[in-house]
Parts: sequence; structure tokens; C-alpha cells
Amino acid sequence: MLVTNLNDLNDTERDIKSETWRSRRMVLAREGVGFSFHDTVIYAGTTSTFHYANHIEAVYCVQGEGTLTNEVTGEVHELKDGTMYLLDGNERHTVRATTELRMACVFNPPVTGRETHDANGVYQLVFEEGSDRKVPKKANVETEAMA
Repeated sequence: MLVTNLNDLNDTERDIKSETWRSRRMVLAREGVGFSFHDTVIYAGTTSTFHYANHIEAVYCVQGEGTLTNEVTGEVHELKDGTMYLLDGNERHTVRATTELRMACVFNPPVTGRETHDANGVYQLVFEEGSDRKVPKKANVETEAMA
């Protein structure tokens, strides 16, 4: 079991900051669970373009307002509390934050924390030894008798 408080990550190697966003990586490849989990803040009034050519990312907005533009199709989507988007086609996308956006992000394959965005906004694919050690073999789900 891993228990982490977000504030304990401040100013550590898991706290990545840029001019337009901050990402605190709560779960990384080294935890060996097959995904990474990040708490990311996009600063109000900023525009950020990303392209994860090597990763699938699911993003859930828990705070704020803005827009998401699919740079491939030109489609624009509203971002607000409760909005989720899945980048399952490695779409190049732009996030415009009207207010501060707080996002819960899941990456697969997991990031190691050492990745940096290249000139195209892409994370390199970096592997960590032993990162696959906890891949589930089967689901362990309790069932309840139907009444």
C-alpha cells in the first residue's frame, strides 16, 4: 500500500514546474503498477500545447475552466469541473486555462519522472527497471448475492 499526501511532494523530484503548469507525480513507473498518476495545475490565463506520442493519457478536471483544442481536427471542447478527456490516439492538443485548472492525470505507460517535453511537446519513452513488477494477474473483486 502506498499513501501519499500531495503537499509532501512539494519541491521534491516529483514536483515538476514549467511557465504554464505544475505537475506533482504521486505514482511513477518505479511503483510498478502499470500507470503513473499526476496532480497537475494549469495556470490561469496560460496556453499549453502537448503531444504524447508515446503515451495514452486520461485527464479529469477537478477544478477550473478553460478549453481543450484537438490540434488534429480543430475541435474545441469546454473544460470545467467533471470533464474528462482521453488521449487514446496520441492527439496533439492545446489547453487554454481561463481560470486555474486542476487536473488528475493518468499515463500509460507510466512516466518515470525524468521525461521532459521536446520541441514538439512530446515525452520520450523512458523505462524503469522493475516497473512491471506489480502488473495484476487477475481481478480480486468481492461479489454480493443479489436479493
